[in-house]
Amino acid sequence: MNRPLAALAELVGAEHVLTGERIAPEYGHDEALTVAARPPAAVVRPADAAEVAQILRLATEHRMPVTARGSGSGLSGAAVPHPDGLLVSFERMNRILEIDTENHVAVVQPGVTLSQLDEATAAHGLVYPVSPGELSASLGGNVATNAGGMRAVRYGVTRTQVLGLEAALPTGEVIRTGGKLTKSSSGYDLTQLIIGSEGTLALVTEATVRLYPRPPHQSTVLAPFRTVDEVARVVPKVVASGLAPVILEYIDAFTMAAITHTQQLELGIPAEVRDSAQAYLLVLLDSRHADRLDEDTEQLGELLTGLGAVDLYVLPGAAARKLVEAREKAFWTAKAAGANDIIDVVIPRATIPEYIRITAEIAKRHGSHVLGCGHAGDGNVHLAVFQADGEVRSALLRELFEASMKLGGLISGEHGIGRAKARYFLELTDPATVALMRRIKAAFDPEGILNPDVLLRSP
Repeated sequence: MNRPLAALAELVGAEHVLTGERIAPEYGHDEALTVAARPPAAVVRPADAAEVAQILRLATEHRMPVTARGSGSGLSGAAVPHPDGLLVSFERMNRILEIDTENHVAVVQPGVTLSQLDEATAAHGLVYPVSPGELSASLGGNVATNAGGMRAVRYGVTRTQVLGLEAALPTGEVIRTGGKLTKSSSGYDLTQLIIGSEGTLALVTEATVRLYPRPPHQSTVLAPFRTVDEVARVVPKVVASGLAPVILEYIDAFTMAAITHTQQLELGIPAEVRDSAQAYLLVLLDSRHADRLDEDTEQLGELLTGLGAVDLYVLPGAAARKLVEAREKAFWTAKAAGANDIIDVVIPRATIPEYIRITAEIAKRHGSHVLGCGHAGDGNVHLAVFQADGEVRSALLRELFEASMKLGGLISGEHGIGRAKARYFLELTDPATVALMRRIKAAFDPEGILNPDVLLRSP
């Protein structure tokens, strides 16, 4: 280990190669509940793409596993390092290189956080719309996991918003894909291949992302329903209404009680309504024009009331912001409540009622509690699983994942596979698909150094 560490110190500076007691505990984990923390052999903090490429070339030469880290806010264990490997931390590569107001794009390094980018774009009346619920998350991590969030119903996920990448390969090469372009028909789309690959193909060193005009007016509507099934059946009708909601979320009664209590939210909902409601629909509309927003809000209210809403609440600005923030932080609420795992299956949105029913049956059969909320507009269901017995929980999760796939869904909509779900992914995915993915990885990473325990796992 001494030779490669000495070479790394010469490359990036000794102060940016951390070993032993100099490795802070946070470098050993992300936010996954079921993947144990473990420190790497060394943490390396590069300053630019050239240094990243040389780090990877050196790691390939010495066959050292490499894990990338942005902010460590991931939920799948993809940023947990190998104990004999390197952790490449992008904390020094945290600059917004350009905000191009004519082409409506931003060019950013991977260590830039969502809060940094939001502040910078707001000054230009623009917005980067992907909001996965944690503003400290880095753009590099968002690209690696194809992060989504509540606003995906309007804007899509990270994959929709990234136009081009610069990435370092394990061979020591640096490639550029895409650019400030809205379309391309020029060979394989390597941008889309790298997005969502969880650091197993290349390390992203720069991203070019779309920006949009920032609408000045917003309206937040909260509608309680008697059952989750009723909420789920309303969603396709809201989507088809042409109102184009920015947020379209369902929240079960237990989760709503938990997040409002934790965040000390008073929404003005009478006790008799809370007692009768088993689920809530949260809808955010926006517009450039206040009068148009008022019309849309009125139309939404009429639609929801006609579809069985127990009541309707147009929340004032402060309460609306707090509720949206509380919903975005539902993971932390579930974690504080003692959840043993949190998963995020994605299914066709029309099948949400059926999946929720199946989930209740599976949970009952395994003597477990499974509660949740979700991005109802795009079929991304988030479930907090309360089952302390590891074997029982594993069987429960396998059935939940298998049920989602039988309905035409997938194991994860935005958290990724990482280490936490690799076993289930390999068991439930078509073997021919897995074999093809292994061949793609071998083309990018011949020695298999990039995140070898993640997604595919080394054979």
